[in-house]
Amino acid sequence: MTETDTLAAWLRLTLANGVGSVTQRRLLTAFGPAPEIFDNERSAIAAVIGSRASEKLFDPELDRRIDATLEWHAKDKDRHLVVLGDDDYPTSLLDIADPPTLLYVRGERSALTHAALAIVGSRNATPAGISNAESFAGALARAGLSIVSGLALGIDGAAHRGALSAGGHTIALIGTGIDRIYPARHHQLALDIAAHGAVVSEYPLGTPPLAANFPRRNRLIAGMSRGVLVVEAAVESGSLITARLAAEQGRDVFAIPGSIHSPQARGCHRLLREGAKLVETAEDVLEELRWSGLPSINRSAAPDTTDSTAGQTCADSETPDEAQRLLAALGHDPCALDELALRSGLTAGPLSLILLQLELDGRVASLPGGRYQRLPETP
Repeated sequence: MTETDTLAAWLRLTLANGVGSVTQRRLLTAFGPAPEIFDNERSAIAAVIGSRASEKLFDPELDRRIDATLEWHAKDKDRHLVVLGDDDYPTSLLDIADPPTLLYVRGERSALTHAALAIVGSRNATPAGISNAESFAGALARAGLSIVSGLALGIDGAAHRGALSAGGHTIALIGTGIDRIYPARHHQLALDIAAHGAVVSEYPLGTPPLAANFPRRNRLIAGMSRGVLVVEAAVESGSLITARLAAEQGRDVFAIPGSIHSPQARGCHRLLREGAKLVETAEDVLEELRWSGLPSINRSAAPDTTDSTAGQTCADSETPDEAQRLLAALGHDPCALDELALRSGLTAGPLSLILLQLELDGRVASLPGGRYQRLPETP
C-alpha cells in the first residue's frame, strides 16, 4: 500500500460526518490501523459501530473531501498529516482523555516531539502583559523549551513572537482548519511560526472559526505541554479553561500576579488561590519543572521585559532624577494623569513631557481613559 493509500484510509476514518473520535477508537481497537479497518467487509465494520455510522464511512461525497485533502498535503513539503501510531505523534497527547486521531500540520513535523510549555492569556492584554508574555517566552525558548499557544490576539500572539525573537521553537494550536488562519491579521505570524515550529489543527480543511472549537482546542494546548503559564486573564477567560484542563491532565499550572485593580489580573489571582504556582521570573518556571535544558538562559536575572530602547538616557526634557521620581510616584498600578500630578508634585507641562519620553523609552504605557502604567524594567 502506498503512502497516499494509507493517508486516504486515515482521512476516510476521520472525515466521515457522524463518525466521531469515540467511534474511531472503537474501530481502531477492533481492527488496528485505519488501512486495516477498510480491509474488512462492510458488515464487519457495521457490527462494531452500527449500520448508520458504517454507511457514513462509504459516502461517495467523502471521496471528494479525501482527494482535496491529499491535494493540499502534496502541494508543499511543509504540509503534513500525522496520525496515531506515527513515531512523531506527540506522546503527551496520548495521556489526555480524547487524543485526536489525525493532526494537520504546517511547518516542522519534528517540532511536535519537543518538550514544551504553554503560555496563554487574555486577548485584551495590557501593554505590561504583552511585554511579560514576550519576555517569558523568549527566556524559556532560549532555555530549550518549545512555546505552545493558540495564535489568538493579545498574550498568545506575544508568546509566539517572543519565542521567535529568541530564535526558539513555537507551536500554534488553532481552532480552524489548517488552511484558515484566525484571526486574519495573524496570517504572517502563522507563516513565521511554520518556518520555526509548527501550526497544528485537528479540524478538517475549511473549518471556520466556530466558537465551540476553541475550548476543545485548548485541551491540546494543555496536553502538548509540560505546564501552562497564564500571563493575564479575566475571570471568564478561555485561558482558565486551558489551565483547568492542564491541572486535570496532571500538568503544572503557573500564573503571574498583577494589580488588584486590573480586570486582566483577576483570572490569574483566582488560579493562585486555587493552587497555581506564582511566578515572577522564567527561572521560577524552570526550577519548578526541574528543567536543565540548554545553558543559554541567565538564571540570575528575570527575563527581559522591555524593548531594546529601555534604559536609554532620558531626553533633555527631563533629568534622570525627575524620571525616577515620576516612576516612583506612578508605582505599579494604572494611574490617572491628575492623580499622578498630585503624587509627583509636577505641573501638567513637565509631567506630559516626562511621560512622553518614558513612553518612548518603553518604561511607561498609556492606557485607555487617560491612565498610565509603569512597565517592568530590566534588572
